[in-house]
Amino acid sequence: MKRRSTQQNPLGLHQGGESMHVVIIGNSAAGLSALESFRKYDKDSKVTLISKEGGVAYSRVLLPYYLRGKIEHDTFFIRDKKYYENMNVNYIEDEVVSIDDENKTVILKDDSKITFDKLLIATGSYAIKPPIEGLNEKGVYNMWTLDDVHNIEPYFKKGNRVLVLGSGFVSLQAAWAALSKGLEVKVIELADRIMPNVLDEKGASILSSKMIELGVDLRVKTLTQKIEKTEKDTFIIHTKDNEPFEVDFIIVGTGVRSHIQLVQQSGINTDRGILVNEHMETNVKDIYSAGDVAQGPTTFGEKHVIHALWPTAIEMGKIAGANLAGKELVYEGSLNMNTTQMFDITVASMGKFNDEAGDEVHIFDNDKFDGYVKVVFEDGVVVGATTIGSSSLVPLLGKLRPVIRKKTKVELPPERIWDYINITLDEAKPINR
Repeated sequence: MKRRSTQQNPLGLHQGGESMHVVIIGNSAAGLSALESFRKYDKDSKVTLISKEGGVAYSRVLLPYYLRGKIEHDTFFIRDKKYYENMNVNYIEDEVVSIDDENKTVILKDDSKITFDKLLIATGSYAIKPPIEGLNEKGVYNMWTLDDVHNIEPYFKKGNRVLVLGSGFVSLQAAWAALSKGLEVKVIELADRIMPNVLDEKGASILSSKMIELGVDLRVKTLTQKIEKTEKDTFIIHTKDNEPFEVDFIIVGTGVRSHIQLVQQSGINTDRGILVNEHMETNVKDIYSAGDVAQGPTTFGEKHVIHALWPTAIEMGKIAGANLAGKELVYEGSLNMNTTQMFDITVASMGKFNDEAGDEVHIFDNDKFDGYVKVVFEDGVVVGATTIGSSSLVPLLGKLRPVIRKKTKVELPPERIWDYINITLDEAKPINR
């Protein structure tokens, strides 16, 4: 992508000292991070924030914890009602349906228009459903938004039967929430193992065994052919090469896509997401993007990758907000890191955790680290790691994160990587064993 030159006033002002109008589309991690970063440098320019979902901003990653009963309803709201006023923001609850980049205008659902001097697109992603007959019935839900959780919550009754389609991060969080509430849980995965984007083969095997041990009916390499709703408002699930079975409701977690529809008629370049450079800038002057919708640089030098992660969205938003205010900050690139606790086990991975031919892999003694720990090297440089077991293992990845980002060559044998990052074995074990 060829970056257009954008000479900007460092105070975020137009020539002549007039303040500008910045429009931010999106009311979640990236949009709010950008807003706060922008206000750090420019406290006076007009800002309009447009939220399709409406309401006060909340954390999507906390939704499963609410279903599990671990947090109260109000806990996952990350800002209060006074936030937008305190940030001096014109807050609009509406949907942007298209962008006229030539005339610097966003068009809302009711055909009204808002002009901008600079624009940030932080529209995030949305959950999708596979093309399986019967998935559009009442009782079949994604678990991606607050509305989804409100729809699912009445079904979370002990003894109810739930089918979870897919075995990604969100799917298994939903399955764990259901199991912890006393529901009968079936998980169907088309691939030959669970969580292929988060765990390596060994890690997937460990987690699968734990799920089955706790009572999950886990079925991999299984094709769902048809879903039939009964007169009792239950569902009959038809899968290839297996007998049909019945459930009370279905949670679909088979993937997400970036919200790029609003730019399809514009001159903004897209692929799976909106293409941005290291400044979070699109190919169109004065238009930026950040978060799940943005396809940008990574730690490993890739130019356009989507890492749909909350920390990545915050990082991108911070860079975009500063640059909207006239700075020229450079994003060092996203580094995928997933950490969660589910099925009484902590699962974490970072970077290139699936070793490939030519990589040097070191797997550490389970007795020393109270779990499975693997570190992947390329020519002496740490590029990835995964841990499964005690929550005390997570700080290991935290210490490795800057090592991976700096691409530092470790002049020690792989088994001494913990000496390099100054972690003792005692620190990597649970406090109470």
